[in-house]
Amino acid sequence: MEVIFAGFLLTLLAMPGRAEEVLIFAAASLTESLEEIGKASEAKTGTAVRFSFGASSDLARQIRAGAPADVFFSADTATMDALEKAGLVRHADRREFLSNRLAVVVPGTSSLRIAGARDLAKVSRLALADPDAVPAGIYAREWLEAEGLWTGLKPKVVPTLDVRGTLAAVESGGVEAGIVYRTDAAISNKVRVVFVVTDGPAITYSLAKVAASKSAAAQRFVDFAAGKEGRAVFERRGFAVLK
Repeated sequence: MEVIFAGFLLTLLAMPGRAEEVLIFAAASLTESLEEIGKASEAKTGTAVRFSFGASSDLARQIRAGAPADVFFSADTATMDALEKAGLVRHADRREFLSNRLAVVVPGTSSLRIAGARDLAKVSRLALADPDAVPAGIYAREWLEAEGLWTGLKPKVVPTLDVRGTLAAVESGGVEAGIVYRTDAAISNKVRVVFVVTDGPAITYSLAKVAASKSAAAQRFVDFAAGKEGRAVFERRGFAVLK
């Protein structure tokens, strides 16, 4: 499926007479913020902005396979580090100005109370983005490991494709609880935040132009998203902006 997707985009981008546009591969947790920023960027520059949202690890894999992304916005620095090491992004092009917090959520109708990590022992099924690959899941695993709880909770974990998959699993009532970003919980009226992690791993997003991009608009979008207008959108939607 990834090869077909990339091939379709390559064909589309090669069409003659096509208006200039920039293609952004971005972590699912950034969806609403970047859609708003994209509209503002289009209005300012006249360049169309298109998005492909998903797990940062999956999007990075597509970039490695040749998918024609112009910009990559990862939910962590490790995934961007790997692309930089492979020569697919340049260190000088990276922007790291955005952070988040983890939150434990339960279905909106649930009466479950979670006052801290140890209370997750009450849960029989706990949804996480894939804790071996996806940043949100890796952050959650690191938090639980630091609390000495990962070994006991691991058999209860229901892995999802990305953080929005975790949110959907909790919304549906298919699991008793899930760990998402605080900003994801804020967009749903079907879940309830029962605990916000304040002592977890440092969460830092990483934004960069893809080195192979031929789009002159790619760097302009990076600068816009990382600039005053973009930062204001992220702050309004609950992200922490790093100075």
